[in-house]
Amino acid sequence: MYIAGQKEMQEMDRYTMETLGLPGIVLMENAGAKVVEEMAAHYPLERSRVLVLAGGGNNGGDGFVIARRLIDMGVDAAVWLLADETRIKGDAKTHFNVYRNRKLPLYHLKDHTFAELEVEIRRADIIVDAILGTGVHGPVRDPYAQAIALVNALAEDKPVISVDIPSGVDNETGKVEGEAVKASRTITFVFPKKGFFLNEGPQYIGEWKAVDISVPPGIVKELGFQLPILMTESLAKSSIPKRPSLGHKGTFGHVLVIGGSKHFVGAPVFTAKAALNLGAGLVTLAVPETMYPIAASLNPESLFFPLPEKDGHFAEEAIAALKPELSKFDCVAIGPGMGRFPNGERWMTSFIKDIKEDIPLVVDADALYLLRNDLDLVNEYSGPVIFTPHPGEMAHLLNKTVKEIETDRIGTATEFARNYNVFLLLKGHRSVIAAPDGSVYVNPLGHDALGKGGSGDVLTGMIASFIAQGASPLDALISASFLHAKAGEEQAKVLSHYGVLPMDLIDGAKRQLIET
Repeated sequence: MYIAGQKEMQEMDRYTMETLGLPGIVLMENAGAKVVEEMAAHYPLERSRVLVLAGGGNNGGDGFVIARRLIDMGVDAAVWLLADETRIKGDAKTHFNVYRNRKLPLYHLKDHTFAELEVEIRRADIIVDAILGTGVHGPVRDPYAQAIALVNALAEDKPVISVDIPSGVDNETGKVEGEAVKASRTITFVFPKKGFFLNEGPQYIGEWKAVDISVPPGIVKELGFQLPILMTESLAKSSIPKRPSLGHKGTFGHVLVIGGSKHFVGAPVFTAKAALNLGAGLVTLAVPETMYPIAASLNPESLFFPLPEKDGHFAEEAIAALKPELSKFDCVAIGPGMGRFPNGERWMTSFIKDIKEDIPLVVDADALYLLRNDLDLVNEYSGPVIFTPHPGEMAHLLNKTVKEIETDRIGTATEFARNYNVFLLLKGHRSVIAAPDGSVYVNPLGHDALGKGGSGDVLTGMIASFIAQGASPLDALISASFLHAKAGEEQAKVLSHYGVLPMDLIDGAKRQLIET
């Protein structure tokens, strides 16, 4: 399923109307009908009083259709028009006239007080937000802002259904500047919108569903759009590498994990354990030599490669020790627990320059920081490179603030992947995957249960494991990030959002594999 912005949806609507010949009033009728259909599937409409709050644009037009159809079903429904009637134009005007000509319950806010609107909100069992839709940029002005504030204050214990997108949420960015409807359910048209997954958007949309209103999804290709793709369970499952029943440990690949330091012993262990538990045939853990006894006691399933160290970090001689061994491995994951150390930047650049094979390379944690001033090296690397930064690490890579990164996660990830020819997983709430060819995927899963040290190290191991087993970098990122997020959600149901630890994520991910 694609994710659309306002410009793309406008173009698709225009194409449907002008090229395919389906009038806008029909699309609006279809939209209203689908919202009613979804409402009927989830709420006892026959026993409910429904209040439709309508603006003057196309979102309000959808609201007139919704109210009319509800009334025709015998539902106690009414429209409160928040806009001046003279501002209603086009298809919305047609549906407004139909509603008014039938003398259906209609109240103009200009003829009433906010105190009267407050009474109606309190009386309603269900509230439909058809106020502003996808056209919002910047703060919502009065009287809409006042009405939205009333809804949020008075409707906490009743369903609030937003039409297409909660009013006040920016369709492109998900930003909320001022008031925005906190929906319990959003019924959106054709595709989910970018704002559902960015900035504050996820906090406002509630549960959501994209419904068909007769705008063909194939228009995306007709118009030449390259839209972000929403990751689904079926896509994730199809991206997991298949295991031949006659396979052996050599069949399922050998992962090398390079990491660890005197202050961070657990991180590379979590990465290695995740790689093994998610199916890699062999995992070798390369750690500073004084770490070896501790790491081996924590993870006896792995092979080990103790490396020369200095002051608890990898010494320069470690690169010479690694170099002749690298051809043995099917994927290298570097960074978990490595830390930042004197000459660390030179160590990282020397390491990458010395890799002559085209081994897939997963770069995470402080390895990203140590590479931040030599990113052009990545373009010269002969094999595929996967970066897995969280927003803070992404900020270091681009010399920006975290706020700047979070403002445009999709755009930031897309541009970076293209510029440096890497596969990028920008972690965070609603992780974004970007490939060098411009394709982008958004993970709709994941929550605060993942907000704990070690979670990212587990994800790195999962990605490396799937690559070693034969998955493409993109497939490995899709399957690993989805399973990782799903594992966090499912484990939180048992262990609470507070108590999910890295090993719980590994156990949860294994359970997800059983279900596939």
